[in-house]
Amino acid sequence: MHPIAKHGISAITRKLADLLDIPRILIFLDPEIADYHWLNADRYRVIGEIPFSQLYNVLHAKKPDLLVALEQQLRQALDEKNARRASIGKPGLADYFYDFARLQEVTKGACKQICGEITFAQTSSNIDQFSVTSFYETGLLVGLITHRERVSYQGLD
Repeated sequence: MHPIAKHGISAITRKLADLLDIPRILIFLDPEIADYHWLNADRYRVIGEIPFSQLYNVLHAKKPDLLVALEQQLRQALDEKNARRASIGKPGLADYFYDFARLQEVTKGACKQICGEITFAQTSSNIDQFSVTSFYETGLLVGLITHRERVSYQGLD
């Protein structure tokens, strides 16, 4: 669920679609994971919709060991972030962080497998350590993506 906003994922996807004059594909969490995600998704310039499970299956078929490593790294990263939060007196991250982090990383990995390469744009060059976006580091650690494939939102202004 990404309501239309001036910043964040809904802003960057709209801006890229307009800047590059291209349509978008909506990738959504399957209803058994998050039943609200598809319903509340922004459909600006969207010409197709793909459930998360289809991209998960692509990555599983092409790189099963990488997928296992990614999921282990995501869980470890979530545990580490929650430990850091506890050490500063903050509650743990909500349960949905794992699902959305997995969505973003599996999407990148599967799209890279399908297309042969990928460039992903992030909403900021200064990423909060407790944001879903910060989990992109898991993709880097397991070799799913590389730093050279990343651009930041500021580069698009």
